Amino acid sequence: MGKSQNKVRYMTPSEAATLLMISPVTLRHWALAGKLAFVTTPGGHRRFAEDEVKRFASQYTQVNGALVTRINSASGGDGAHRILIVDDDVQLSGFLVELLQGLPDPVRTEVANDGFEAGQKLQTFRPHTVLLDLMMPGIKGFDVCRKIKENPETCDTRVVVMTGYHTLENMMQAMEAGAEACLAKPLDKIQLFKVIVLGGINTVKNN
Repeated sequence: MGKSQNKVRYMTPSEAATLLMISPVTLRHWALAGKLAFVTTPGGHRRFAEDEVKRFASQYTQVNGALVTRINSASGGDGAHRILIVDDDVQLSGFLVELLQGLPDPVRTEVANDGFEAGQKLQTFRPHTVLLDLMMPGIKGFDVCRKIKENPETCDTRVVVMTGYHTLENMMQAMEAGAEACLAKPLDKIQLFKVIVLGGINTVKNN
């Protein structure tokens, strides 16, 4: 007797869209853009492999028309997302440590209160995300961000900058240095969570 093979279950566009919690129109755009694999039936209808749709759903989500990477798909290891807080304000750092425990996915946090400590923990803690204050005594957050993104060992680290001087100039300079978001102090909890959990600025752009 031959070995039995698991049959691939295919979903209609309507079923796939429902599972992904998007509209059929958005599903069609993603499929045509090559973001989600599909097969075409002899009658010309698209069908999506159920396993592929579920894998896609576990890795990506949609925010404001953009396809972004979920936090738990990039964490790896023990499944916890490692976040390094770099800020000389000890009170704010402690507040952020407690606040981040409220994220929907498991996280591990470390704090660096100066540039030297930040450099050490970038190597030992290996954070997935750095929450970086732009203005600290003796060091510029722009320079720290640039060094993180230029170093081959840390270039994949996400950098989210925080500043009490949320001007257009600072925001543009932070983005040019490699930051994916620039948040104003005092921090908006909802905005902070959205940036961290859903990947901030469009990780994968939607057409």
